Amino acid sequence: MEQGLEVALTDLQSAWNNVQHHTEEISSERLLVRRGQAFNITLYFRNRGFQPGLDNVIFMAETEDSVYLDSEPQRQEYVVNDYGFIYQGNKNWIRPCPWNYGQFEENIIDICLELLDKSLNFQTDPATDCALRGSPVYISRVVCAMINSNDDNGVLNGNWSENYLDGINPAEWTGSVAILKQWHATGCQPVRYGQCWVFAAIMCTVMRCLGIPTRVITNFDSGHDTDGNLIIDEYYDSTGRILENKKKDTVWNFHVWNECWMARKDLPPGYGGWQVLDATPQETSNGLYCCGPASVRAIKEGEVDLNYDTAFAFSMVNADCMSWLVYGGKEQKIHRETNTVGNFISTKSIQSNERDDITENYKYIEGSPQERQVFLKALQKLRAGRSEDPHHASTSMPLSEDSLRRLHMPSLQPSDVVQVSLKFQLLAPPHMGQDISFVLLALNMSFQFKDLKVNLSAQSLLHDGSPLLAFWQDTAFITLSPEEAKTHSCRIPYSQYSQYLSTDKLIRISALGEEKSSPEKILVDKIITLAYPGIIINVLGAAIVNQPLSIQVLFSNPLSEYVEDCVLTVEGSGLFKKQQRVLIGILKPQHRASITLETVPFKSGQRQIQANLRSNKFKDIKGYRNVYVDLRL
Repeated sequence: MEQGLEVALTDLQSAWNNVQHHTEEISSERLLVRRGQAFNITLYFRNRGFQPGLDNVIFMAETEDSVYLDSEPQRQEYVVNDYGFIYQGNKNWIRPCPWNYGQFEENIIDICLELLDKSLNFQTDPATDCALRGSPVYISRVVCAMINSNDDNGVLNGNWSENYLDGINPAEWTGSVAILKQWHATGCQPVRYGQCWVFAAIMCTVMRCLGIPTRVITNFDSGHDTDGNLIIDEYYDSTGRILENKKKDTVWNFHVWNECWMARKDLPPGYGGWQVLDATPQETSNGLYCCGPASVRAIKEGEVDLNYDTAFAFSMVNADCMSWLVYGGKEQKIHRETNTVGNFISTKSIQSNERDDITENYKYIEGSPQERQVFLKALQKLRAGRSEDPHHASTSMPLSEDSLRRLHMPSLQPSDVVQVSLKFQLLAPPHMGQDISFVLLALNMSFQFKDLKVNLSAQSLLHDGSPLLAFWQDTAFITLSPEEAKTHSCRIPYSQYSQYLSTDKLIRISALGEEKSSPEKILVDKIITLAYPGIIINVLGAAIVNQPLSIQVLFSNPLSEYVEDCVLTVEGSGLFKKQQRVLIGILKPQHRASITLETVPFKSGQRQIQANLRSNKFKDIKGYRNVYVDLRL
């Protein structure tokens, strides 16, 4: 009887397989293969050679690629690319913030697997958790909950208080690698601190590392509807100053989440593809602070009863805004806006530094019949769901035909009733350290004289919509002849606003106008983001793998005062082994400076350098430079 084969050695051909599977940047010594793609191994036998026809070797490996993207450029961008941009600012001034995802950097794959093992799911039932890890729907919810630390020892602590003394201001981060490595090095203690763009960036790193196509999405004027009625209530005082919302409904100046590409066999056909996942801890989902995956197509079509958290995601891009004037203990409705929430939904373009506007993926054109129909469908599904939920005590009545008709039609604005239009216009781009100059434009659209009293105010905002103290007020009395336009000039000195600014550098100017012959109030506002001059990065010479490279970084103090505690951080996957920190100290007023860093690139291909300058007066002056690294001279 022929002796059975004895395996002496197994060659996993890691270096060759990893190149074929685009994982060679993670390792050439460990086998790292992707779902649904062939790979080779070689078996060496100890006792005799392999005899075809006589010997059989059975190798079992079952994979299903439910996250497959059929576009190679998309795979390169959403799985392989290790840098990108996260869009911030406001809808009138969209700023790209460079970010180092670094999913192929040393030890990141092991940290991502450790993150899965630290989840509550694994801790509670390891066998079931591991059995479900082939499901992108399941794994995305696990990762989403683990990015924040509200339920567990997740990666990041969130902080929106403006007090970051015991951690890092979220605005200072420029990449995911330093955060993930700190979490690992401290025994999985949450890193302090993150806000929405940091949560989304870390999630992007982890999901791309695990092979799931992922991109970072910014939604400008993003709704946070706490009570699920698709209405964001905002309250103002008689000066036009926005008040703290007792219901905690807010419109975030911008909010950042992720989209991951996956099949959705748990949903009806047609709802696979891009799915919203939001790791920022806002509301719970099945008892944990995570959100999604919610089908982007389901959001657009108002199918808010589909899993997971589609109703909340819908409200972020499609809620209506109701404005209320609070005075004398009473509330007066000013107007209802149907197109305030969900603007310029943005992500980085494929293999480009440009911005893609993907708003049409989420909603029909504002004010179109389809958009209002979808809104009404969503509202009716939500109310039907509430009435069927025995645990939800609801006093809301079914929508009447009259209320449906009113919702379907754009609401009449106070300016239409009074026939006066108010609008703000900046006279110059708003730069940090300079006075802010603007005018209020008043237009009489009627054939009667109009006497206006306008209260103006300015206050700082956090990017999540939370109001800070008002620091400037003015009152204008404007008399308008029929069809006449007038301007009222305003200036806010730097000395007046500097001490009230938040890290987000947001100022909200508002005007509340009334005409003496009408009870209607006209409210207008404008969000201003103060800009800094960016960091300039120059690469001195050709970038070649394993050859020294000099990088010049030019930066300046934009203020007319001394700034202290200046620190420059520079990083870039494949260019620096770790984040570089340079202590600058004190910078004189308007002072320009430069430093030159030396490094040795260790990976070829397209790379990016990210830099940030912080001080006691500002936290996030940023810059970036793309670099192509050649393999040889």
